[in-house]
Amino acid sequence: MKGLNKMFCFLLFFLFIFCEKEKITTAKDLEIRVRYFNLEKIGWKSRTYIQTVDDIVFAATEVPIQYYLLKDFGKDNLAKIDSLYEENKRERILEFTFQQQEEKDLLTKSFTGLDYTDAVKYMSFGLEKDFYVVTSKKDTIACSGVTFERNYKIAPYQRVLLFFSGIDPNEKIQLVYTDSLFRKGTLKFKFKDPNTQIAL
Repeated sequence: MKGLNKMFCFLLFFLFIFCEKEKITTAKDLEIRVRYFNLEKIGWKSRTYIQTVDDIVFAATEVPIQYYLLKDFGKDNLAKIDSLYEENKRERILEFTFQQQEEKDLLTKSFTGLDYTDAVKYMSFGLEKDFYVVTSKKDTIACSGVTFERNYKIAPYQRVLLFFSGIDPNEKIQLVYTDSLFRKGTLKFKFKDPNTQIAL
């Protein structure tokens, strides 16, 4: 009888621990879901800054890293997304778009002074050196990579993704672009609010 009581107490203790762990996991999951919902509700790409020089529109958009994590991994395992975000929260991804106001192809010789193939190569491999970020602490961070999204003349714009590393997630940043391709000078895009205001 004593052994049965000990076993019953052990089972009750185990059940209590399991239920508490499940409650904590559920509360954490709910908290993560609410944060992502709020981030999605304000608009993933709501921080866009635009400048027009002559007839070319330059647009810089800071996209939260969670957007890309959710896009790649889905919403099934938000704890994994949260963990990946924590590992990569010092990274910043900026979308940069070039568009001619009359929707002409900007990579033609009339805009770049280069053959079309050379302009595409520059967008793919040379553009990285034209961008850097200045933090509110006056640190200068070079662009660590560029991905040129080829649209094969389907869309009326050219877009690149810019990657920056080692930036405090609470840091306000300013993107500086020295335009060597279209020769429009230096453009500055000041992002006023860091994404971590509502991020994980």
